Amino acid sequence: MMNFSKFGAKLTAKTGILELMEDLGRAMNQQGTVYMLGGGNPSHIPVVEKILRGQMEELMKEQGKFEHIIGDYDIPQGKPSFLRALAEFLHKKYGWRITAENIAVTVGSQNGFFYLFNMLGGEFADGTRKKILLPLCPEYIGYADQGLTSDFFVSFRPTVEYLGAHTFKYHVDFDSLEVSKDVAAICVSRPTNPTGNVVTDEEIRKLSSFAKERGIPFIIDNAYGEPFPNILFTPVKLIWDEHIILAMSLSKFGMPSLRTGIVIARKEIIAAISGINAIVALANTSLAQELVTPLLQSGEITRISNEIIKPFYKEKSQIAQELVAHYFDDSLPYFVHKSEGALFLWFWFKDFPITTKELYERLKKRKVIVVPGSYFFPGLEHDDWEHKGQCIRVNFARPREEFEAGIKIIAEEVKRGYKSAPH
Repeated sequence: MMNFSKFGAKLTAKTGILELMEDLGRAMNQQGTVYMLGGGNPSHIPVVEKILRGQMEELMKEQGKFEHIIGDYDIPQGKPSFLRALAEFLHKKYGWRITAENIAVTVGSQNGFFYLFNMLGGEFADGTRKKILLPLCPEYIGYADQGLTSDFFVSFRPTVEYLGAHTFKYHVDFDSLEVSKDVAAICVSRPTNPTGNVVTDEEIRKLSSFAKERGIPFIIDNAYGEPFPNILFTPVKLIWDEHIILAMSLSKFGMPSLRTGIVIARKEIIAAISGINAIVALANTSLAQELVTPLLQSGEITRISNEIIKPFYKEKSQIAQELVAHYFDDSLPYFVHKSEGALFLWFWFKDFPITTKELYERLKKRKVIVVPGSYFFPGLEHDDWEHKGQCIRVNFARPREEFEAGIKIIAEEVKRGYKSAPH
């Protein structure tokens, strides 16, 4: 058996994100219909795809352009024309005093967070260790195994606001939140994968103040947020400052396979990311940057996000919630997090007699793929909070027929699960 280093052992261990991707891959190769409600793949939006196809066709018309894209390296920071266009776009839209030197491109935002977390947190030359604070869990499954040292994250249970018979919302529990000296940075996703939660403007203001007062970065994962792709169903104020690291992505704009993450930060952080890029990846892929640059320069990216992408997913969310209400037994103590953005419904089966990992296995046998909620609590692995085993994430970006068939089966298995409770 191969003997890996600590690094190798860490990154080859059985993890939530690995299990998810493997299950998705196996499901794709199964015979018959499989209801793929587990992954984070965005929808295929025909109008957006037509626009991107048009951008590609224009690019192909320009003599030598295609050959340049596939045949020449860009600098490790990203394509200069894209960096300039994005800086000018953000300055014009928000008044931020940034330049191309405040922006770097990574091979997807997942890759960018691996860089950020491990250059800010972990073990330092003097032997001290620092952690990344996630002030509100559940959080993104992809964070959980990013840290290269043990006990990399510290996080806190949220407070729960009940909004109706079957709806709730998480909030940061500021009464319990502690930003200790071993915290290297604070990080939140907004809107949040897996829950669809949008941390409020007031919560963002408080967390930003905590970070600034302590001289540490405040990282905001804005992969689903404004200005693009703007999969937000509630108004927010987007902020940036020298102590803020804003992470963005082109995946949910419609190009997940082109792996284009964006980091907006002060210049020394961007220089560090560029250096890591040079070592780890040499350079970034150029195609998505080339396709989007004209849309940034014209401002068309705002119209596409606001008038096509946002309404598309808002309607998807509303239909999904209506189907849940239709198929779920109203007498059951189930709850769905308020859908404020992103691509997911987050279910909480209160006092569920079985764990949602067992529910997950039952659903797999019926060819429905979801994600059990226990993977979304990095920093709370040793907390015995029963809530962690009572939740699942479901992707509503799938075609309606697939989602409806899948949610019908989920409802049946949840009813079955509740019936297994001892009387």
